[in-house]
Amino acid sequence: MDHKMSRSPWVIHYDGSSCNGCDIEVLASLTPLFDAERFGVVNTGNPKHADIFLVTGSVNAQNLPVVRQIYNQMLEPKCVVACGICACSGGVFRDAYNVIGGVDRAIPVDVYAPGCAIRPETVIDAIVEACGILDQKEAVMRAGGDPLTVGGAATWDGGVELGEDGFVAPAEAGDAPAAGDAPAGTPAASAAARGAE
Repeated sequence: MDHKMSRSPWVIHYDGSSCNGCDIEVLASLTPLFDAERFGVVNTGNPKHADIFLVTGSVNAQNLPVVRQIYNQMLEPKCVVACGICACSGGVFRDAYNVIGGVDRAIPVDVYAPGCAIRPETVIDAIVEACGILDQKEAVMRAGGDPLTVGGAATWDGGVELGEDGFVAPAEAGDAPAAGDAPAGTPAASAAARGAE
């Protein structure tokens, strides 16, 4: 853990459409055993109070507007953490008819924290990594710049859009990444990734 946190991060958690394994682990990271609160982490239900958006599960046509609404209600600077392999890429549900993909198909993702299910240590490492990105975004804002030029928003491709019928139009050949392609955001700390192996 190289980053010294300059703030107490407030997180909001949303379950896109997962098996709830990652949700349990996200909540476990807040319990006294793993004690994310030692870093000042506070779990809030109000997007306007949150600094970090933790998302578990994949994105589908039903929850795409909800994920975007929560993200848009958060104030800058803000960070998004994709928690678990389903949030990172769609996971085992990637090719399901109703799954659009990972969270980066809906909103820009700053930190990818893979795992099935994600380990609480990985969640904590991802939050610490997100705090470093928050500090960078805040520095850009103080200098009069746009925080969307830092982190996942700087490389985001815009995601997918729903048609008038409420469904996503079929992807053109070459639009979607290959099944093995890694997302372009920042991975969670390598120590947590090694611990999950």
